[in-house]
Amino acid sequence: MSIVTFIQNFINIAGRNFISTTQVVVTRIKRHILYSGIRILTAGLVLSFVSCQGGNTVIQETPTRGNIKIISDESFQPLIDTEVFTFTHLYDNAKIKATFKPEFDVINDFMNDSVKVIVTSRKLTDDQIQYLRDTLVIARTTTFAYDALALVINKNNKDSLLTFKSVKDIFLGNTVNWKELDPKSKLSDISVIFDNTKSGNIRYFRELFEIKDNLPGNFFAVNNNAEVIDFVSRNPGALGIVSVNWISDKDDSTSMSFIKKIRVVAVSQQLSGDDSYYRPYQGSIYDKSYPFVREIYFISRETFKGLGSGFIQWATAEQGQRIVLKSGLVPATMPIRLVEIKN
Repeated sequence: MSIVTFIQNFINIAGRNFISTTQVVVTRIKRHILYSGIRILTAGLVLSFVSCQGGNTVIQETPTRGNIKIISDESFQPLIDTEVFTFTHLYDNAKIKATFKPEFDVINDFMNDSVKVIVTSRKLTDDQIQYLRDTLVIARTTTFAYDALALVINKNNKDSLLTFKSVKDIFLGNTVNWKELDPKSKLSDISVIFDNTKSGNIRYFRELFEIKDNLPGNFFAVNNNAEVIDFVSRNPGALGIVSVNWISDKDDSTSMSFIKKIRVVAVSQQLSGDDSYYRPYQGSIYDKSYPFVREIYFISRETFKGLGSGFIQWATAEQGQRIVLKSGLVPATMPIRLVEIKN
């Protein structure tokens, strides 16, 4: 073999080895780039998914859009129905379902985290507030309106004036007959009718008159405020307890139909020495000359400014407070002007 042939063969073998080695290196580089690209793409997709999820949360619920449930004491149904109806018609993307229950169940649902916003006449107790704090929940309470508890009687009952002491004696069981209040009365036994054993209405009077034991035997529970009014309208000896919210809106046909069925009792002040009696009208609720006045609260456990917070803010601002005023109650966050009408 000549030296020239040897050199040519050497060059050919070296070239083939170089090409083979180069192909292996290139293949490995391509695989590395492919795997790196897959990892980057996967990470990008995950981040995009998380970002989209976070974005959807913000988009789906804001102070004026979303879909939530609130639970209210049944006593405030006429007012809350109007507030929700108006708010959701102003904000088309806001869906609020209002459910109405006795006060005891409203508070329980809130403590069990079944609902984020409630409407009630009772604040949370210190123990309940502490329990929520222990679970990293801050409950925010906002006074919304002032309501009163009205005492209502049958149309045929002429005893429409009661002293504060007389009302207290009835609740304590010391007075059980209408003749004890007025010897000229043609009625006999007093039947006290209230909405529910778990309601805020009867709880208010139990606390006011410090009733620790069972209610007297002539106290009877039905299911709601509407049933109280219906029962009183059919029974001359009945004395009913209802939220004035059910009979105070002069522009509401249902409210006016209720007020036509019964008479509202006027009550004297607890420590008054004169002969003045007051019915639960706006003026006497505002200055608390009527003795059975209470506050209505929104309580929220929302952890961000969602639809519940937006509804509360709206209801306690001008538009929501005007609805309170129109309903016959007293706004809590809006100044009102009292006008005295002389006959």
